[in-house]
Amino acid sequence: MSSQNHERKRIYQVWPGKNRFYFGGRLVFGPDASSILLTTCMIGAPAITFCIRMAILIRQRHPLFHLLILIGAIILTILDFTFLFLTSSRDPGIIPRNKEAPLEETSEAVTKSLEWVSDKVGNAKLPKTKDVMVNGITVKVKFCETCQLYRPPRASHCSICNNCVQRFDHHCPWVGQCIALRNYPYFVCFLSCSTLLCMYVFVFSWISMLGVHGQFFIVLADDAILGVLVLYCFVSVWFVGGLSVFHFYLICTNQTTCENFRYHYDKKENPYRKGVLKNFKELFFAKIPPSLNNFRDWAPEEEDDVEVGSVASEVVRAFGTPKHRNEQ
Repeated sequence: MSSQNHERKRIYQVWPGKNRFYFGGRLVFGPDASSILLTTCMIGAPAITFCIRMAILIRQRHPLFHLLILIGAIILTILDFTFLFLTSSRDPGIIPRNKEAPLEETSEAVTKSLEWVSDKVGNAKLPKTKDVMVNGITVKVKFCETCQLYRPPRASHCSICNNCVQRFDHHCPWVGQCIALRNYPYFVCFLSCSTLLCMYVFVFSWISMLGVHGQFFIVLADDAILGVLVLYCFVSVWFVGGLSVFHFYLICTNQTTCENFRYHYDKKENPYRKGVLKNFKELFFAKIPPSLNNFRDWAPEEEDDVEVGSVASEVVRAFGTPKHRNEQ
């Protein structure tokens, strides 16, 4: 049957990972994208409530003061939602899969050290690794059996999204997306804006409340809405503020969350560390690399021996595998 008799699909429609695609593959979310609704409510509900309360206070007392507070709150809220959207809706750095392992990697030879370990653990299957040099330091990279490729340095396979991802930091359930190479700057900005918004609402709610009576219990009774906002922001700022501080520490030392918990660079040399200023410059002022996938491109025909989005498989198709060449 001719391939023209069935409708061709785009790459995002047959993507083997667990991502969710919207608007024809233009927006890429994680499988837990619905959690963004919860995050949106947790940010939007107190922010909108605060804005409404400030708008009411504009007509009651100090119009100019509360108008400026209202404008500041609106700006911070818009920025926060913008960075949340940019973090959760873009390709974080997904690495295209191979259908088969690269030709040069199919050898089953193992080193003497691996043979010794294999004898000790019986038939346990050890992960394939190879050494690469990063800034003069040897780094081991692992072979991913799912994606059929050696992961680049700092890459990891996300079990939730089922993709290998460049410079993988972690999978964030609050934004429903992997945090990695292409969205980490936006994630840090999202955390920073969330922290500033919490502090902003907390401080100016206190000021507005104390401006009435100046006594804590009388204030709570007089304006329960602002009192609830103060308590909510006090609790929230410890969470988002703590995350912000932690990630700024990671930026200063040029680590990912995954590396910080797994490798403990404080006990051994970090091959990626360049100094605080260069680390910040690399993250916030360097151009974000383009996506390795064109999810809106047409998927290969079924009869083509090619995996979706795989550059390596195109080479295999063009030159053939050794087995195919021997049979010809």
